[in-house]
Amino acid sequence: MNISIDYHAHNNKLSDYNPQFKILLGILTLIICLISQKPFMPFLIALIMSSIIIFKAHIPWRFYLKFIGVPLGFGALTLLFMAFFFGTQPLFATGIGGLTIYQDGLNLGFLVFSRIVGSFACLGFLTLTTPLNDIFSQLHKLKIPDIFIELALLMYRSIFIFIDESDRMYHAQQTRLGYNGLKNSYHSLGLLASNLFIKSWFKGEKVHLAMESRCYQGELRSLNKYSSLTLKHILMLIFFELSLILGLYLTSGLKLI
Repeated sequence: MNISIDYHAHNNKLSDYNPQFKILLGILTLIICLISQKPFMPFLIALIMSSIIIFKAHIPWRFYLKFIGVPLGFGALTLLFMAFFFGTQPLFATGIGGLTIYQDGLNLGFLVFSRIVGSFACLGFLTLTTPLNDIFSQLHKLKIPDIFIELALLMYRSIFIFIDESDRMYHAQQTRLGYNGLKNSYHSLGLLASNLFIKSWFKGEKVHLAMESRCYQGELRSLNKYSSLTLKHILMLIFFELSLILGLYLTSGLKLI
């Protein structure tokens, strides 16, 4: 999944779009989603962001469903839990073990669920359309301390080293029938886990030596090929966010249930 995310971030129709605009759009929309007191706007935000991801950035919808499936499941469980165990206004008695659905608990559950879906759609827009190097370069322009940016970049690289080594070892075991049967599977999994750290450590050392051979002196530089935001970008951003804020105001008096 991580490799697929990185692949789509570099190979979508919006990857060359100004990262400042995408970062501001994602973060500001995320904030509006989180401060919403009704579930209507977060659901609308999720719909808008998902439409941009699928139809504008051309991210495969099957991949996007897998990407957002885990938070959707978590949000659905949260919704059910709050509907049954939070609140004081009974709405419906199930007749099973004395379980009762509460109206205020259900409303709160829908709000939390909508925030989860909307927030993850905003983060998905930023993650799936913006290469991480572009994000780091923009953080550098915002005067974020270099040590934090470089640590994040090295951790990101280390994750891919870890995934690559585990994938190589797993396929090597598969070709030797290492997972043929339950006993062999447990044995192969134990060998993979015990050797994975050592292999990743040595691979990380090689990466560090490669960086030093290229005159690494504690500072990573990345090429910023994008210009600053244009007036068109700023006006589009202001119009979109003000429209969402207006939507918050118009839906503040509505009730879901």
